[in-house]
Amino acid sequence: MNPIRKKRLTLIGLMVAGIGVATWLALNAFDENLMFFFSPSEVAEGKAPTAHPFRIGGLVEANSVKRKPDGLTTAFSVTDNAEAVTVEYTGILPDLFREGQGIVAMGQLNESGIFIASEVLAKHDENYMPPEVAASLKTAHDEGVSNMQSKVQ
Repeated sequence: MNPIRKKRLTLIGLMVAGIGVATWLALNAFDENLMFFFSPSEVAEGKAPTAHPFRIGGLVEANSVKRKPDGLTTAFSVTDNAEAVTVEYTGILPDLFREGQGIVAMGQLNESGIFIASEVLAKHDENYMPPEVAASLKTAHDEGVSNMQSKVQ
């Protein structure tokens, strides 16, 4: 093979390998930062990952907020009116956090099925609800209505 062709082929091979490594690094970084949203019903069905962070949203269930003795840890249940998931959060909760309030929590499930939140977000006014939460509540309501109709018939 001609030395010039050999040099060009080596250079092209190195460029393809470099582009491949750069693509792999970009996709790996994207995968690590990707955070999906799951409703409490989906978490109860086992669709949520256990070793990867995700978001969960719904309404804070009435009479479910329990503060631990350390003063910063709070446990509460998030529901979509079909299923409920227990959430534990250590830190200062948002001022708008209360029972019956729509929230979105970011974190991951532990081995016992409790969602350990790293961040809790509450809606900012009485008319706003995160789109994912509104959609999961509507789906749970529609499924509940169809389940009730089939039980009546």
